[in-house]
Amino acid sequence: MKTRVWVVDNIVDKQQSYPQIREAAEWLRVGEVVAFPTETVYGLGADAANTEAVEKIFAAKGRPSDNPLIVHVATMAQAESVVAAIPPLARTLMERFWPGPLTLVLPKRKGAVSERVTAGLPTVAVRMPAHPLALALIEESGLALAAPSANRSGRPSPTTAAHVLADLNGRIAGVMDGGPTGIGVESTVLDCSQTVPTILRPGGVTKEALMKVIGHVAEAAGQEHEPGAPKAPGMKYTHYAPKAPLWIVAGSPAFLQQLVEESRAEGKAVGVLTTEEHRGQYAADIVISCGTRRALETVARQLYDALRRFDDANVDLIYSEAFPEEGIGVALMNRLRKAAGGRVIHEQHE
Repeated sequence: MKTRVWVVDNIVDKQQSYPQIREAAEWLRVGEVVAFPTETVYGLGADAANTEAVEKIFAAKGRPSDNPLIVHVATMAQAESVVAAIPPLARTLMERFWPGPLTLVLPKRKGAVSERVTAGLPTVAVRMPAHPLALALIEESGLALAAPSANRSGRPSPTTAAHVLADLNGRIAGVMDGGPTGIGVESTVLDCSQTVPTILRPGGVTKEALMKVIGHVAEAAGQEHEPGAPKAPGMKYTHYAPKAPLWIVAGSPAFLQQLVEESRAEGKAVGVLTTEEHRGQYAADIVISCGTRRALETVARQLYDALRRFDDANVDLIYSEAFPEEGIGVALMNRLRKAAGGRVIHEQHE
């Protein structure tokens, strides 16, 4: 299958008709899969009610079958059509954070979406993206779209259409090119089906922002080794990984540089992931800065692109600085730990 590319640079008038959006929506209605940008990363969309279409998502990505998918909607009516009920707390969150990078896990409406979307669970994860192109495509299609990130399973999530094509060209019907995404890490997933709302995956909406609106919020323990289907994507398996082994270094730039020198002495090509503040302190085969520590949102925005650039450099291993786990830094370090498969080197102080 030839993967089509529809370029929509900027939707300036929501009332205007865009032939690219109409064509992509028609492919979705006939059961194909189409990638599209959201404010977080590019998603790979299919009709959430069509099991055959949803199966094409799993086939294209090589995704584990027990990993549920997030359903993307453009209106409250669509959200209400896939969930059994919206508790007052969840409705408050929707009013505050939708459209936006917050996914809510709620009891599903029977028969509303394919069992493949929910991995057989009694709940469904749903969100309303903030990207105008995503909203326009969902509205034009008339479908609630199941849409995980538009990459091969386990690879860094795509933040540009070029990333999507690098992984899925020839495997999907098309991709809508709306330029680079804004936030760069996936949505926060909040389980509202429990007594205490619980963060299953940190993301674009911080815990602090949620607490300001609804008070106490719990955090789920990792499910990497627990049996059964996780309640949200990103809770099991190694995700977001570059081709070369990645190690997170919790220590000083001098300690990280020492590790680089030891590895290069063994004949290995080494990459370093850092920020503008420390860029000049490293000598490696490739040094990539992905933003500034003064604004961790810049690091989150560029993280996946940086990991993919190491693939192009053909390094043997990568050392990454650790980042403060505050605000968006919680989601950032969550993704880095997944990409590293939990490998962390701590500097020892005597």
